[in-house]
Amino acid sequence: MQTAVGVIPARFGSTRFPGKPLALINDRTLIERVYTAASKNKKLTDIIVATDHQEIFEHVKAFGGNVVMTSSDHQTGSDRVWEAVAEMNTNIIINIQGDEPLLDISWLDLLIDSFNDSSVQMSTLAKKITEPELNDKNTVKVILDNNSYAIYFSRFAIPFSRKVNDLEQVYKHIGLYGYRKSFLDEFCRHQQVNIELGESLEQLRALYMGANIKVSEVFAEAVGVDHPDDIARVEKILNERGMN
Repeated sequence: MQTAVGVIPARFGSTRFPGKPLALINDRTLIERVYTAASKNKKLTDIIVATDHQEIFEHVKAFGGNVVMTSSDHQTGSDRVWEAVAEMNTNIIINIQGDEPLLDISWLDLLIDSFNDSSVQMSTLAKKITEPELNDKNTVKVILDNNSYAIYFSRFAIPFSRKVNDLEQVYKHIGLYGYRKSFLDEFCRHQQVNIELGESLEQLRALYMGANIKVSEVFAEAVGVDHPDDIARVEKILNERGMN
């Protein structure tokens, strides 16, 4: 029987927003909102916050969450996730971004269900891209094969066209991940590779290793908190939805 564990990496030292997990959105912290949202998913057997900071650790404990302290020198979020789950008895690991307080829990189902196919080693999400996003280097693009497996991810507009931008072939990547535990172990043991370092996209290491990354399409926009200015935007959405 497959079991799935959700891990929320929560690093204190964000370059663009230091201390972000503890930022208040209305009267609750960002990390508590993400944890509470993820907890509503019925397919996850456990949820863990993986942090490198004592204040975050103590805060998660205080609101009743599961939390582990990890090293502060990880190269990627996947490495932090692996440290948190290496000794756990589970099959599937879901890497839940710690900056999405409006997390759609049905997306976690998509990630988990991808592993019903035994050939899938990793899973992620994407949505149809808009034309303004195509040339935005902060928007990660992914192109897929005929079976919805990732061919390549890039911060640049892909695929290149000599004639016209073909928006039917390209998707906007949404950075939640699922891993088969055995593959995550292999992935984290593998050194970083040039295409990964060049694009600053860790999923390119998985493609370099020959992994099958299943991409499920979603139809809504992810609402993340990248900068302090994003707090007001999220609070506005919560208020419009009648959520505290």
